[in-house]
Amino acid sequence: MVTIRDIARESGYSVSTVSRVLNNRRDVSPDARQKIEAIVAARHFVPNNNARHMRCVASKTIAVLVKGTFNLLFASILEEIQSMVENTRYTLAVSYLDEEANEVEQAQIVCRERNPMGILFLGGNLEYFQEGFEEVDVPCVLVSNQGRELPFSNLSSVATDDKAAAGCAIDYLIAQGHEKIGIIGGDLKLSYTSMQRYIGCVDSFRVHQVEFDEKRCFEKARFSYDSAYRAMKRLLARCGDITAVFAMSDVMAIGAIRALRDLGLGVPEDISVMGFDGITLAEFYNPKLATIQQQYQTLASRSLELLLKSIDLNTSSIHEIVPFKLVEGESVIKRPARL
Repeated sequence: MVTIRDIARESGYSVSTVSRVLNNRRDVSPDARQKIEAIVAARHFVPNNNARHMRCVASKTIAVLVKGTFNLLFASILEEIQSMVENTRYTLAVSYLDEEANEVEQAQIVCRERNPMGILFLGGNLEYFQEGFEEVDVPCVLVSNQGRELPFSNLSSVATDDKAAAGCAIDYLIAQGHEKIGIIGGDLKLSYTSMQRYIGCVDSFRVHQVEFDEKRCFEKARFSYDSAYRAMKRLLARCGDITAVFAMSDVMAIGAIRALRDLGLGVPEDISVMGFDGITLAEFYNPKLATIQQQYQTLASRSLELLLKSIDLNTSSIHEIVPFKLVEGESVIKRPARL
Protein backbone atom coordinates (compact mmCIF):
# COMPACT_ATOMS: atom_id res chain seq x y z
CA MET A 1 0.00 0.00 0.00
CA VAL A 2 1.34 3.41 -0.96
CA THR A 3 1.72 5.80 1.99
CA ILE A 4 2.20 9.54 2.29
CA ARG A 5 5.83 8.87 3.17
CA ASP A 6 6.28 7.03 -0.14
CA ILE A 7 4.90 10.04 -2.00
CA ALA A 8 7.23 12.35 -0.08
CA ARG A 9 10.25 10.17 -0.78
CA GLU A 10 9.53 9.92 -4.51
CA SER A 11 8.73 13.62 -4.92
CA GLY A 12 11.68 14.87 -2.91
CA TYR A 13 9.40 17.03 -0.79
CA SER A 14 8.67 16.73 2.94
CA VAL A 15 5.76 14.81 4.43
CA SER A 16 4.21 18.09 5.58
CA THR A 17 4.37 19.53 2.02
CA VAL A 18 2.67 16.43 0.61
CA SER A 19 0.05 16.68 3.35
CA ARG A 20 -0.65 20.31 2.47
CA VAL A 21 -1.14 19.38 -1.21
CA LEU A 22 -3.51 16.54 -0.30
CA ASN A 23 -5.47 18.91 1.93
CA ASN A 24 -5.55 21.53 -0.85
CA ARG A 25 -3.80 24.17 1.23
CA ARG A 26 -2.61 27.35 -0.45
CA ASP A 27 0.88 27.54 1.09
CA VAL A 28 2.53 25.27 -1.51
CA SER A 29 4.50 26.35 -4.56
CA PRO A 30 2.96 25.56 -8.00
CA ASP A 31 5.93 23.35 -8.93
CA ALA A 32 5.63 21.28 -5.76
CA ARG A 33 1.87 20.92 -6.20
CA GLN A 34 2.20 19.82 -9.83
CA LYS A 35 4.90 17.23 -9.11
CA ILE A 36 3.16 15.77 -6.05
CA GLU A 37 -0.24 15.58 -7.75
CA ALA A 38 1.36 13.80 -10.73
CA ILE A 39 2.92 11.17 -8.46
CA VAL A 40 -0.33 10.77 -6.51
CA ALA A 41 -2.20 10.09 -9.77
CA ALA A 42 0.47 7.73 -11.15
CA ARG A 43 0.64 5.72 -7.92
CA HIS A 44 -3.16 5.69 -7.48
CA PHE A 45 -2.69 7.01 -3.96
CA VAL A 46 -5.90 7.31 -1.93
CA PRO A 47 -5.70 9.49 1.24
CA ASN A 48 -6.88 7.98 4.49
CA ASN A 49 -10.30 9.59 4.67
CA ASN A 50 -11.02 7.98 8.01
CA ALA A 51 -8.05 9.82 9.56
CA ARG A 52 -9.13 13.03 7.87
CA HIS A 53 -12.64 12.60 9.18
CA MET A 54 -11.29 12.06 12.70
CA ARG A 55 -9.34 15.32 12.38
CA CYS A 56 -12.47 17.15 11.26
CA VAL A 57 -14.71 15.89 14.03
CA ALA A 58 -12.05 16.05 16.76
CA SER A 59 -12.59 18.47 19.59
CA LYS A 60 -11.23 21.94 18.96
CA THR A 61 -8.05 21.31 20.91
CA ILE A 62 -4.90 23.40 20.99
CA ALA A 63 -1.92 21.54 22.41
CA VAL A 64 0.58 23.42 24.56
CA LEU A 65 4.02 21.88 25.13
CA VAL A 66 5.82 23.51 28.06
CA LYS A 67 9.56 22.88 28.45
CA GLY A 68 10.64 22.86 32.09
CA THR A 69 8.57 22.58 35.26
CA PHE A 70 10.27 25.45 37.15
CA ASN A 71 9.93 28.13 34.47
CA LEU A 72 7.79 30.80 36.14
CA LEU A 73 7.80 32.95 32.99
CA PHE A 74 6.14 30.11 31.09
CA ALA A 75 3.67 29.73 33.96
CA SER A 76 2.65 33.38 33.53
CA ILE A 77 2.42 33.03 29.74
CA LEU A 78 0.32 29.88 30.07
CA GLU A 79 -2.03 31.51 32.57
CA GLU A 80 -2.54 34.41 30.16
CA ILE A 81 -3.19 32.03 27.24
CA GLN A 82 -5.70 30.02 29.28
CA SER A 83 -7.58 33.19 30.14
CA MET A 84 -7.81 34.22 26.49
CA VAL A 85 -8.77 30.75 25.21
CA GLU A 86 -11.81 30.76 27.50
CA ASN A 87 -13.33 33.33 25.14
CA THR A 88 -12.88 31.11 22.05
CA ARG A 89 -14.34 27.83 20.85
CA TYR A 90 -11.06 26.03 21.57
CA THR A 91 -9.78 24.09 24.57
CA LEU A 92 -6.20 23.62 25.76
CA ALA A 93 -4.34 20.36 26.35
CA VAL A 94 -1.16 21.16 28.29
CA SER A 95 1.85 18.84 28.51
CA TYR A 96 4.93 19.55 30.63
CA LEU A 97 8.31 18.30 29.38
CA ASP A 98 11.75 18.14 30.94
CA GLU A 99 13.78 21.20 29.93
CA GLU A 100 16.18 18.93 28.00
CA ALA A 101 13.45 16.85 26.27
CA ASN A 102 12.84 16.78 22.52
CA GLU A 103 9.66 18.81 22.13
CA VAL A 104 9.31 18.01 18.42
CA GLU A 105 9.18 14.25 19.07
CA GLN A 106 6.49 14.95 21.66
CA ALA A 107 4.61 17.09 19.12
CA GLN A 108 4.64 14.16 16.66
CA ILE A 109 3.11 11.94 19.34
CA VAL A 110 0.50 14.56 20.24
CA CYS A 111 -0.50 14.91 16.58
CA ARG A 112 -0.94 11.16 16.19
CA GLU A 113 -2.83 10.60 19.43
CA ARG A 114 -4.86 13.81 19.95
CA ASN A 115 -5.31 15.38 16.51
CA PRO A 116 -4.92 18.98 17.77
CA MET A 117 -5.91 21.93 15.62
CA GLY A 118 -2.58 23.60 16.46
CA ILE A 119 0.36 23.58 18.85
CA LEU A 120 2.02 26.23 21.02
CA PHE A 121 5.61 25.47 21.99
CA LEU A 122 6.65 27.25 25.19
CA GLY A 123 10.40 26.95 24.75
CA GLY A 124 12.24 24.90 22.16
CA ASN A 125 15.54 23.82 20.65
CA LEU A 126 15.88 24.80 16.98
CA GLU A 127 18.00 21.72 16.26
CA TYR A 128 15.06 19.50 17.17
CA PHE A 129 12.85 21.46 14.78
CA GLN A 130 15.39 21.10 11.97
CA GLU A 131 15.53 17.35 12.51
CA GLY A 132 11.87 16.39 12.71
CA PHE A 133 9.36 19.23 12.47
CA GLU A 134 8.47 18.44 8.85
CA GLU A 135 6.33 15.58 10.20
CA VAL A 136 4.18 18.02 12.19
CA ASP A 137 1.51 19.24 9.77
CA VAL A 138 -0.68 21.48 11.94
CA PRO A 139 -0.22 25.23 12.54
CA CYS A 140 2.29 25.91 15.31
CA VAL A 141 3.81 28.86 17.15
CA LEU A 142 7.15 28.81 18.93
CA VAL A 143 6.82 31.05 21.99
CA SER A 144 9.90 32.82 23.43
CA ASN A 145 12.33 31.43 20.84
CA GLN A 146 12.94 32.88 17.39
CA GLY A 147 12.03 30.61 14.49
CA ARG A 148 12.79 32.88 11.55
CA GLU A 149 15.72 30.68 10.50
CA LEU A 150 13.48 27.62 10.14
CA PRO A 151 11.98 26.95 6.69
CA PHE A 152 8.50 25.85 7.76
CA SER A 153 5.40 27.66 6.52
CA ASN A 154 3.28 26.26 9.39
CA LEU A 155 5.61 27.51 12.16
CA SER A 156 5.42 31.08 13.45
CA SER A 157 7.31 32.53 16.41
CA VAL A 158 6.98 35.30 18.98
CA ALA A 159 10.07 35.97 21.06
CA THR A 160 12.31 38.34 22.95
CA ASP A 161 15.69 38.97 21.35
CA ASP A 162 17.63 36.85 23.86
CA LYS A 163 21.00 37.84 22.45
CA ALA A 164 20.36 41.58 22.67
CA ALA A 165 18.67 41.28 26.08
CA ALA A 166 21.56 39.34 27.66
CA GLY A 167 23.99 41.81 26.14
CA CYS A 168 21.98 44.61 27.75
CA ALA A 169 22.31 42.88 31.14
CA ILE A 170 26.11 42.70 30.83
CA ASP A 171 26.24 46.30 29.55
CA TYR A 172 24.41 47.35 32.71
CA LEU A 173 26.70 45.41 35.06
CA ILE A 174 29.79 46.86 33.40
CA ALA A 175 28.28 50.37 33.58
CA GLN A 176 27.92 49.80 37.33
CA GLY A 177 31.65 49.21 37.58
CA HIS A 178 31.70 45.39 37.48
CA GLU A 179 34.33 43.72 35.33
CA LYS A 180 34.74 40.40 37.17
CA ILE A 181 31.40 38.86 36.21
CA GLY A 182 30.28 35.27 36.56
CA ILE A 183 27.46 33.69 34.53
CA ILE A 184 25.04 30.91 35.49
CA GLY A 185 23.11 29.46 32.56
CA GLY A 186 21.68 26.34 30.97
CA ASP A 187 23.48 23.68 28.97
CA LEU A 188 24.80 25.52 25.92
CA LYS A 189 24.62 22.33 23.82
CA LEU A 190 21.00 21.54 24.67
CA SER A 191 19.41 24.93 25.38
CA TYR A 192 19.08 27.22 22.38
CA THR A 193 17.90 30.01 24.66
CA SER A 194 20.98 29.67 26.88
CA MET A 195 23.28 29.71 23.87
CA GLN A 196 21.69 32.88 22.50
CA ARG A 197 21.98 34.61 25.86
CA TYR A 198 25.56 33.44 26.24
CA ILE A 199 26.48 34.84 22.82
CA GLY A 200 24.91 38.16 23.83
CA CYS A 201 27.05 38.21 26.99
CA VAL A 202 30.25 37.44 25.10
CA ASP A 203 29.47 40.13 22.53
CA SER A 204 29.06 42.70 25.32
CA PHE A 205 32.34 41.70 26.97
CA ARG A 206 34.06 42.07 23.62
CA VAL A 207 32.56 45.51 22.92
CA HIS A 208 33.63 46.78 26.35
CA GLN A 209 37.02 45.05 26.11
CA VAL A 210 36.36 43.20 29.36
CA GLU A 211 38.09 39.84 29.76
CA PHE A 212 35.84 36.81 30.27
CA ASP A 213 37.15 33.30 30.88
CA GLU A 214 34.37 30.81 30.14
CA LYS A 215 36.16 27.88 31.82
CA ARG A 216 36.39 29.80 35.09
CA CYS A 217 33.42 32.12 35.08
CA PHE A 218 30.57 30.23 33.37
CA GLU A 219 28.69 27.61 35.40
CA LYS A 220 26.04 25.31 33.94
CA ALA A 221 22.75 24.72 35.79
CA ARG A 222 19.20 23.68 35.16
CA PHE A 223 16.54 26.39 35.32
CA SER A 224 15.62 25.64 38.93
CA TYR A 225 16.32 27.09 42.38
CA ASP A 226 18.30 24.15 43.74
CA SER A 227 20.41 23.61 40.63
CA ALA A 228 21.35 27.31 40.53
CA TYR A 229 22.06 27.20 44.27
CA ARG A 230 24.64 24.44 43.74
CA ALA A 231 26.01 26.13 40.61
CA MET A 232 26.61 29.37 42.52
CA LYS A 233 28.69 27.54 45.10
CA ARG A 234 30.74 25.82 42.40
CA LEU A 235 31.23 29.11 40.56
CA LEU A 236 32.40 30.95 43.66
CA ALA A 237 34.81 28.15 44.60
CA ARG A 238 36.45 28.40 41.19
CA CYS A 239 36.07 32.11 40.49
CA GLY A 240 36.22 33.81 43.90
CA ASP A 241 37.16 37.26 42.63
CA ILE A 242 33.85 38.00 40.91
CA THR A 243 31.86 41.04 42.02
CA ALA A 244 28.69 40.28 40.04
CA VAL A 245 26.72 37.34 38.64
CA PHE A 246 24.38 37.26 35.67
CA ALA A 247 21.86 34.41 35.98
CA MET A 248 19.96 33.46 32.82
CA SER A 249 16.64 33.38 34.65
CA ASP A 250 15.14 34.98 37.74
CA VAL A 251 14.66 31.53 39.28
CA MET A 252 18.39 30.93 38.85
CA ALA A 253 19.15 34.34 40.32
CA ILE A 254 17.10 33.62 43.44
CA GLY A 255 18.82 30.26 43.90
CA ALA A 256 22.19 31.97 43.52
CA ILE A 257 21.33 34.66 46.10
CA ARG A 258 20.34 32.00 48.63
CA ALA A 259 23.70 30.27 48.11
CA LEU A 260 25.62 33.51 48.56
CA ARG A 261 23.79 34.29 51.77
CA ASP A 262 24.41 30.79 53.10
CA LEU A 263 28.11 31.40 52.43
CA GLY A 264 27.94 34.55 54.54
CA LEU A 265 28.01 37.02 51.66
CA GLY A 266 25.71 40.00 51.19
CA VAL A 267 23.73 40.80 48.04
CA PRO A 268 24.47 43.31 46.64
CA GLU A 269 27.06 44.50 49.19
CA ASP A 270 29.57 41.74 48.39
CA ILE A 271 28.29 40.35 45.09
CA SER A 272 25.64 41.84 42.81
CA VAL A 273 23.16 39.51 41.09
CA MET A 274 21.30 40.16 37.83
CA GLY A 275 18.41 38.00 36.64
CA PHE A 276 16.42 37.53 33.44
CA ASP A 277 12.65 37.22 32.74
CA GLY A 278 11.02 39.77 35.04
CA ILE A 279 8.71 37.30 36.80
CA THR A 280 6.34 38.67 39.45
CA LEU A 281 8.42 37.17 42.26
CA ALA A 282 11.42 39.25 41.16
CA GLU A 283 9.58 42.44 42.09
CA PHE A 284 8.69 41.23 45.59
CA TYR A 285 11.88 39.34 46.41
CA ASN A 286 14.32 40.80 48.93
CA PRO A 287 16.37 42.37 47.48
CA LYS A 288 14.16 43.30 44.55
CA LEU A 289 15.86 41.72 41.56
CA ALA A 290 17.64 43.67 38.87
CA THR A 291 16.48 41.81 35.77
CA ILE A 292 15.62 41.82 32.10
CA GLN A 293 11.84 41.93 31.95
CA GLN A 294 10.12 40.04 29.17
CA GLN A 295 6.59 41.15 28.21
CA TYR A 296 4.82 37.89 29.01
CA GLN A 297 1.35 39.29 28.27
CA THR A 298 2.39 40.32 24.75
CA LEU A 299 4.21 37.02 24.19
CA ALA A 300 1.02 35.19 25.16
CA SER A 301 -1.49 37.30 23.28
CA ARG A 302 0.43 37.54 20.01
CA SER A 303 1.29 33.83 20.03
CA LEU A 304 -2.34 32.81 20.44
CA GLU A 305 -3.52 35.37 17.89
CA LEU A 306 -1.06 34.09 15.28
CA LEU A 307 -2.00 30.47 15.94
CA LEU A 308 -5.75 31.07 15.69
CA LYS A 309 -5.29 33.09 12.52
CA SER A 310 -3.22 30.26 11.02
CA ILE A 311 -5.86 27.68 12.02
CA ASP A 312 -8.86 29.68 10.82
CA LEU A 313 -7.43 31.48 7.78
CA ASN A 314 -4.54 29.21 6.76
CA THR A 315 -2.08 32.11 6.92
CA SER A 316 1.65 31.64 6.34
CA SER A 317 4.26 31.90 9.08
CA ILE A 318 4.94 35.19 10.84
CA HIS A 319 7.91 35.92 13.12
CA GLU A 320 7.80 38.74 15.66
CA ILE A 321 10.21 40.19 18.21
CA VAL A 322 8.76 41.61 21.43
CA PRO A 323 10.70 44.42 23.17
CA PHE A 324 12.31 43.83 26.58
CA LYS A 325 12.93 46.20 29.48
CA LEU A 326 15.85 46.59 31.89
CA VAL A 327 14.65 46.75 35.51
CA GLU A 328 17.39 48.05 37.80
CA GLY A 329 16.02 46.64 41.07
CA GLU A 330 18.07 46.43 44.27
CA SER A 331 20.27 43.37 43.75
CA VAL A 332 22.97 45.25 41.82
CA ILE A 333 25.15 47.92 43.43
CA LYS A 334 27.40 50.43 41.74
CA ARG A 335 31.05 49.84 42.53
CA PRO A 336 33.31 52.83 43.18
CA ALA A 337 35.55 53.78 40.28
CA ARG A 338 39.10 52.48 40.53
CA LEU A 339 41.75 55.12 41.13
